[in-house]
Amino acid sequence: MTDIMLEARGLTIGYGGKLVVRDVDLTVRRGEIACLIGANGAGKTTILRGLSGLLKLRAGSVRLNGEEIANRSAHAIAARGMAHAPEGRQIFAAMSVADNLRAGAYLAPSAAEIGRRRDAALTRFPRLKERLTQQAGLLSGGEQQMLAIARALMADPKLLLLDEPSMGLAPLMVEEIFSILAALKSEGRTILLVEQNANAALALSDQAYVIEAGRISLEGPARDLIDHDGVSAAYLGG
Repeated sequence: MTDIMLEARGLTIGYGGKLVVRDVDLTVRRGEIACLIGANGAGKTTILRGLSGLLKLRAGSVRLNGEEIANRSAHAIAARGMAHAPEGRQIFAAMSVADNLRAGAYLAPSAAEIGRRRDAALTRFPRLKERLTQQAGLLSGGEQQMLAIARALMADPKLLLLDEPSMGLAPLMVEEIFSILAALKSEGRTILLVEQNANAALALSDQAYVIEAGRISLEGPARDLIDHDGVSAAYLGG
């Protein structure tokens, strides 16, 4: 078995007549966290949307666990083991917390398996257990982010895409979210993370990519990029 969970080559993605991402290569190894950092509008979210099938690729190859998935439907990609927690959380606000969780497990093979996954999610996110019958749109921002991650984990994915999980949250809640991500890493989860908090993302990740104007300008072990002068000046306040 290869240690590469995701291998993307030559990703080119656009909206209408405008190209946003050009010729991007990236690799995520099994059991590791890779992060994408860069300025707003650099193309990070577009990359995740292209990988998960929400946007059609103009060019490129995407292999998930060795299987080519480029330009398959989002449903087909999810069925092969990729889950996407999008920017802005995008929970089902009018539905209960319990129903949001159930929606995340729509591909689960049995009711017993859904129950097992739900129990695991509620153990990981005890706040959600207290609010199972509550309308999801009435949760706090931090609780909604927990629900978005928990819903994605209900798919029991091989690869989890997380887009800006700390966006708009208070500092204490950001710490809690990153503590959850560290626990997922310790369990061997494979994650591709887009995150505005570059310091926290690099500290947590194994591999990092800096995206500028739709291209990768720098890549390498995350610990090395923390000390890189250009990255420090542009994204870390150095």
